[in-house]
Amino acid sequence: MTDTSVGKPVAPPLISTADDALEASTMRLVRRRFLPVLVLGFLVAYLDRVNVGFAALTANSDLGLSPTDFALGAGVFFWGYFLFELPSNLVLEKVGARIWVSRILITIGLVSMAMVAIRGPVSFEIVRFLLGAAEAGLFPGVIYFMSLWFPKRYKAQDMALFMMAIPLSGFIGAPVSSWLLALDGALGLRGWQWMYLIESVPAIVIGLMCYRLLSDTPANAPWLSREQQAWLQNRLAQEKVQVQSGVKISKWQLLKDVNLLCYGAIFFGVTAGSYGLSLWLPLILKGLGLTTFETGLMGAVPFAFGCVATIVWGWSSDIRKERVWHTAIASFVSALGLGLCLLTVSPALTVAFLSVSALGLYGVKGPFFALATERLPPSLAAAGIAVITSLAGLAGFVGPYVVGWLKTVSNSYSAGLGFLALLCVVSGLLTLIQASLQGTKQRD
Repeated sequence: MTDTSVGKPVAPPLISTADDALEASTMRLVRRRFLPVLVLGFLVAYLDRVNVGFAALTANSDLGLSPTDFALGAGVFFWGYFLFELPSNLVLEKVGARIWVSRILITIGLVSMAMVAIRGPVSFEIVRFLLGAAEAGLFPGVIYFMSLWFPKRYKAQDMALFMMAIPLSGFIGAPVSSWLLALDGALGLRGWQWMYLIESVPAIVIGLMCYRLLSDTPANAPWLSREQQAWLQNRLAQEKVQVQSGVKISKWQLLKDVNLLCYGAIFFGVTAGSYGLSLWLPLILKGLGLTTFETGLMGAVPFAFGCVATIVWGWSSDIRKERVWHTAIASFVSALGLGLCLLTVSPALTVAFLSVSALGLYGVKGPFFALATERLPPSLAAAGIAVITSLAGLAGFVGPYVVGWLKTVSNSYSAGLGFLALLCVVSGLLTLIQASLQGTKQRD
């Protein structure tokens, strides 16, 4: 009898190969269409959020802002963000990401332009609060949007690509902002006014691009073939069933969910460190004797390391299918870098140690949000992510404000950096403790 199977392909590999090809072509289209505009949108939004740190190099003296005044105004952004975060995401679920993300970005640009008109501490705080309210819902809204389009195996890496916009905004924004400050006096405007005016325009442009390019679900994406739509919908539906199994909880009950609050606490610590770095880095470097131009160049270095860490650490988390240790280790690295800054007054060493910190502060984001979203049912993802980022968003107020207050009372940034390092240590420990408790509960 002749063995007819020798040298001939069998059906299962052909089917598997066809499925793999369909998956690859589908996700290639999805990623090319969405990731560039989402990264650009979050980049300009984040730049409009933190460029206040570079404006402070000259605006603080023009406006009569003390370190505490600046910290309060920079941080009050997060009260607006906190108060409007959850309502914004509930609206997003109703009207869809295409409309709502576009609205958020356009509003961010318009409010950012209003920073040109501030005249003192009160107007500074009012416009910063309004900017926070305008941006509320963007980050969790995009994470929710990605959960409707990106299967589990792509989450950490693609979320990391999206969140690379955070350090990238610092890498690009630091030298650009310092250059714009040099326009001081042109057409009667101060340099910081030119910076706010010019850097607000891209948010409006990209908001219009989002309206053109985003599709709310695979079902209403005419740029995908029917076969591609069917594959993506089936894959996401399978993952949705797995996550939703046995889950019965309302959106408002999420506010009482211990695990969700723990995620918020974890992200609180590393977020405080991230905003401490973003908002105070220019003033820390300027205080070491650098010029405004040197501050812009040196200030870009930690964010360059952050960009690399965001991609590499997210990729590592996906390849190894591991989230907990990737989140915890990144948190501890953040603390190490911030702590080492206490040992030196050298500008070069300070930048080097802050670069170590940036590896953790930005590398943590992809694995953390992959971990959090994988534990939430898709129907509650937007509200759950909003709760996490709302609670963590308060760190954007607490971290910078405490650093500013400690700078006022001690005339040094050392105590503030130590405080941020401690919060990052707590984040790492909470990640490990929660994972251990959940593992024990599942075994029981």
